[in-house]
Formats: sequence, C-alpha cells, structure tokens
Amino acid sequence: MHGFKHARTWRLRVAASSLVAALALLLPAPALAQPDGPPSALTPASPASSAIADLHNVVLLIAVAVFVVVEGLIVVAAFRFRRKPSDTGEPAQIHGNTRLELAWTIAPALIVVALFVLTLRSQATIDATAFSDDPGVPITVDVIGHQWWWEFRYPDLGILAEGKPIATAGELVIPVGRAIDLRVSSVDVIHSFWVPELNGKTDAIPRVTNKTWMKADRAGAYFGQCAELCGVSHAAMRLVVTAVSEDEFAAWARNQAQDAAEPIDEAAQAGKQVFLTAGCVGCHTIDGVPEAVGRTGPNLTHVSNRPYIAGGILANTPYNQARWLANPPGLKAGSLMPNLNLSQPDIDSLVAYLQTLK
Repeated sequence: MHGFKHARTWRLRVAASSLVAALALLLPAPALAQPDGPPSALTPASPASSAIADLHNVVLLIAVAVFVVVEGLIVVAAFRFRRKPSDTGEPAQIHGNTRLELAWTIAPALIVVALFVLTLRSQATIDATAFSDDPGVPITVDVIGHQWWWEFRYPDLGILAEGKPIATAGELVIPVGRAIDLRVSSVDVIHSFWVPELNGKTDAIPRVTNKTWMKADRAGAYFGQCAELCGVSHAAMRLVVTAVSEDEFAAWARNQAQDAAEPIDEAAQAGKQVFLTAGCVGCHTIDGVPEAVGRTGPNLTHVSNRPYIAGGILANTPYNQARWLANPPGLKAGSLMPNLNLSQPDIDSLVAYLQTLK
C-alpha cells in the first residue's frame, strides 16, 4: 500500500510540474496575438511577415518538443533516482551509455540542419514574393533613422508629386498591394527598422544603406519601432505605416507636394513669426517658407496631417503640440529639440500656425 501511495504522489508531482511549464509557455501567446494589442509578428499582414510567422511557428513547435523531452527527463531523473532514507554511502559509479551519448549528439545536429534548411526556404519564399503580381512600378522610400525619430523620403514620386521630392516623419504611407523598396540608413548611431506585421528587422547604419522591401496585404495602420538600443529614448522611437488604396495614396502624394499654405488668421500669422524668430528655422524645413531650410529635425510642411508627433509617442493634437513645444526634453528624455522657454502666448500662436500645415 505504501508503494502505491508513493507512486501516485510521484505522478501527481510530475503532472503538476508539466502543467506549470505548459502554462508558462502558452499564457503569453494570446496576449501577443490580440488584434488590438501591441504589434506582433504573429499577426502578419504581408507576404514577408507571413513567411516569417510560419517559420516562427515551426521553430516554436520544435523548441517546445525539445523542452518537454529534456525537462521531462530531468523531472523523471530527479524523482526516480533521488536519494532515499535507506541509501547509505555513494551511489554506484557507472560509465556513460554510448548509445545515449551518440543520440543526444546527433539529434541536436539534425535539428540545427533542419532549422537551417527551413530558414533558407523561408528566405527564398520572401525573395520570390517580393515583386510577384505587383500592379505597378515599385515605389522607393529612403528610411533614415535619427535620435529618436524616423524620416521617410520618396525620391520616385516625381509624376504624382509634380517633380517635387516628398519628405515626412513618423508615418510611412504606402499603397496596398504595392511592393515598396526600402533603403535604410542612419545619420547618427545604429538603429533598427522594424514593423512586425509587415517585415523583419533591418539595421539602419551610418554611412551604409541596407535594402529591404515591404508590401501590405490590406489597408490599415501598422505600428513599428526601433529594435536596436540606440540611446536614452530608444523605447520612444516609434513609427506607423499607413496602408491605403491607390487613389488615396495618389491624393496623399499630391497634397504632400504642395507648399505650406500661407496663414490667414492673426494667431497663425503671429505663430509664423515666432517660428521664424525663435530658432525653429535652424532645424526644420517648411516648403514654401524660404527661411525654413533646416535638416536636423523633421520636415514640418504638412505636420498636422500626421497621426503622431515627437517620434510617435504623442497623438497629433493641438493640446499635445502645445505640451511638446513647452518642454520637449521633459516629455522625451534626451530629446535633441531643446526647450526654447517659449511663453504661453507664443506657444498658442505656434500651435495655431502648425494647425495650418496640413
């Protein structure tokens, strides 16, 4: 009877340990895959991300199988061969099992080879689907990492934009179903461009241009971030990719090509004067304003059309624009945009001017 109870207790302990391990592995998965949750490579919306997600799922299954086998053997060994009260002295010393040693040497090698082959197949799939069934000429976008925001330039939109280059920040607008050639670089330190639902990570390296591509299967907003530790505000270096229809993209490009509208009301006119005299022109460009040709900060020609400001950490509202102008380093640690110590009336006027830049 005692032996039966002992065996049952041992089985219960093994079952409980296995259940805890399974829960630890599986509980985070639903949270990462929620449609309204953080961006996740487990919810792909492009051919590249689908191939990456498929490879991830296979690797995860193999890893779980290896974990279960290894941890299971450890648990069995811990309970079956543990020291008993009746044991005295050292246990018997035996030589290793040659067959087992060969097995656990060959099996990992085979798993590594299998993963290598699967990775090559996934990369081939990504390369093959880059421009297949593309309805038009690929669009090129220069992706430039700054501390701590993303700049996007469209050098090939001359026809849509009447020959004028387009530059924006924080938001990459693309047409659904079109292949987008991305040329990724940096002006300061190493960053990493990553939109989990649309593509894999690509390093942005100073004086180096890395090439990748992106294609969205459906319209929507896809959030991304810098995936390389790049300084104090690394976690606040975000972006959004907005995928729209061909017609919407063409309309957006035509609007982006327009110079900034001349302010009409008095508050906006006063704000423009603050912009010209407070030092803003040294860092920012506004097309149509000859004095504003700075390249350190984002191009502000159509800033109030963008969904976010401050490198993607603030919704683009008049209230948040005022907060940002009042103390940029206070909202974003290490911000290269200084606190200009503007008065509240000047801030209100600047916000009124920025609201005309659409």
